[in-house]
Amino acid sequence: MKRTGKLLIGIAVILLLAAGTVAITGQFAWNRKPAEPSEPQTESQTAPPTAQAPTEPEIATEAETEPYVSPIDFEVLWEKNPDVIGWITIEGTHIDYPILYSGDNDYYLHHDIDGNETVAGSIFLDLEDKTDMTSRHNVIYGHRMKDGSMFKDVIRFREEQFFKEHPYYTIYLPDREIRLKVISCYYAANSYQLRRMYFPTQRAFDKFVERSLEKCPYAEEVEYPVKSLFTLITCSYEVDDARTMLLAVEVDGDGNQILAETAAGGQTKTR
Repeated sequence: MKRTGKLLIGIAVILLLAAGTVAITGQFAWNRKPAEPSEPQTESQTAPPTAQAPTEPEIATEAETEPYVSPIDFEVLWEKNPDVIGWITIEGTHIDYPILYSGDNDYYLHHDIDGNETVAGSIFLDLEDKTDMTSRHNVIYGHRMKDGSMFKDVIRFREEQFFKEHPYYTIYLPDREIRLKVISCYYAANSYQLRRMYFPTQRAFDKFVERSLEKCPYAEEVEYPVKSLFTLITCSYEVDDARTMLLAVEVDGDGNQILAETAAGGQTKTR
């Protein structure tokens, strides 16, 4: 009996100890903050990369002007003859020649670019003109040869259809090119008035241009004030000592006439 009692007491003690352990464990479990459930990240939930500060848009700057390179190799021409100042080309004609300047109106009437005496002569600029062709009236001469060379094709501009079909030509200089539009073509007896260089005012020069247009029934209209006039002159035979003149004004790359920039009053004597 004593033995049975001790056994029961031992069992009771064990049960009391187990109950205490459970109670303590439960107390700690209730005091612990439950863990937050983890969720899978979607692409939209991922942290974006560090945003870069927006860059300033590049401001378009005007391209630097390329230095002019002439299609004519003037260095080679100057080795042959330093009197070469330009080159004239009229598309649709045989006119495609160097322009020379000697300071007189006789030498290149009878000599070629190599200095050889010849009846064909050369294409040359009037002695009173500036060699950079910035004169108000630029006059260029050439013979009228039977074989069609030199300035023979200037005569063809007296045919209205040919005149209309060949409205432009070009003069190349070492540092720039001059685009020209033909405005009149006619013949007249030779005189200094045809190659007049000096004008007391812009208006006087414009009147000179106006009179030149009146002599050609199919002349082109021009705007005033005219910046400069280019006249090609060759021999003609309609009257004694006749000349045929082909007149042109300077235009831009789009064919628009370049006008003169005149000072107030326009009274300065220029050429």
